[in-house]
Amino acid sequence: MSSVTVSRIALTAALIVASVQPAFANQRRGGGKLLLTNGVSSVEGAAGGGLATWAVIAGNETEDGIGGTAHATYVALPDFDLSSAGAAIGVSDRIELSYAYQRFDTRAAGAALGLGRGFTFGQHIVGAKVKLIGDAVWAQDTPLPQIAAGVQYKIAERGAVVKAVGAAETRSADLYVAATKLWLAQGIVADATVRFTKANQLGLLGFGGPKGTDRTAQFEGSLAKMLTRTLVVGAEYRTEPDNLGFAEEDDSYDLFAAWAVHRNVSLTAAYVDLGDIATVRRQRGLFLSLQGGF
Repeated sequence: MSSVTVSRIALTAALIVASVQPAFANQRRGGGKLLLTNGVSSVEGAAGGGLATWAVIAGNETEDGIGGTAHATYVALPDFDLSSAGAAIGVSDRIELSYAYQRFDTRAAGAALGLGRGFTFGQHIVGAKVKLIGDAVWAQDTPLPQIAAGVQYKIAERGAVVKAVGAAETRSADLYVAATKLWLAQGIVADATVRFTKANQLGLLGFGGPKGTDRTAQFEGSLAKMLTRTLVVGAEYRTEPDNLGFAEEDDSYDLFAAWAVHRNVSLTAAYVDLGDIATVRRQRGLFLSLQGGF
């Protein structure tokens, strides 16, 4: 599946989701969430930030309805391109089901790595999340955050290649627990997530390796400020396991701005630093993501 095809599918889905008739949306939302309080679509498909998964549930629904989102994301790096496309469904602001397809294009660096120019890796990610306790937005009279637990089952393509570079497996499940809190009066959003994973480069290079084959606890953190009801700026940091022998895997971070263009459409832009990837140094670039939702 080419990146052009993936992007077209995701863009079409986003536009369809965004064009759901307001009467239907109002019926199912039960009033709807405040703008941007359900986060945006992460690169792995779940609701949250660009890099981090949050405890919030995708879609604009409240406890009385069903909502959903679709996204198309593109990350332009000096030597690689990463794209992600997918959709998520939120049920009663309690349960989230998501799917994302990631594509990683090695461009000219593929030749230097012995893979061939323009060699691509791909990955399917199927996720589920459930809100356990708390409410990130409406429970303002308590310091308790919204807490959710989730799983993301990842299937890496190019199995022969990822095993050749040292990966122990081509499929695995990430488990995580996330805590998210919004202080409405101050317009501050914070999230802390612990992910139990053995994914190499998010899973695009398989799972586990010579340095370790078990899941390890990794941290994802986000801190954001709501400048207006339609604009949020912030930063994220994410740690990664280091399982492969031929290259160290760096942590990543971003500085982002999310803009609610419309109740049903948001645009996120970020400066992202993914560190060194597969011995290729300093992969810093631009993150862009379009999301449609109801």
